[in-house]
Amino acid sequence: MNENEASDQSNESTPQQDIPGAGAEVSELTSDEKTMALLCHLLGIFTWFIGALIIWLIKKDQSAFVNEHGKEALNFQITIGIGYIIAGIVTCLTLGIGSPLSIVVWVVDVVFCILATVAANQGRMYRYPISIRLVK
Repeated sequence: MNENEASDQSNESTPQQDIPGAGAEVSELTSDEKTMALLCHLLGIFTWFIGALIIWLIKKDQSAFVNEHGKEALNFQITIGIGYIIAGIVTCLTLGIGSPLSIVVWVVDVVFCILATVAANQGRMYRYPISIRLVK
């Protein structure tokens, strides 16, 4: 292995990326920042948007990383809530035939929340592929 390959590998191990709206590059995140960011996403599975909202309101001014993850988690959980409302309406209109739609919404919620949780724990930003961006 030559020196260039060794330096490329060492650069890959440190998460550095641009956080939208922060205007600065993040080189080192504290363990607390990563934990709060991952909790924003993980709590969405269990508390819908309430957990992410509480963490975001408390930590948004202290960390740009937590601010961005909190907004992203809130937007996704609001989108999931809309999905559940649509699934409920379809289920009522089709006399129960639409109930698998609720299961699909739940699976999408769990899968994307886990992906976002892992990204936050690694110090990376995560954008949900399906999300209405209401909180900016």
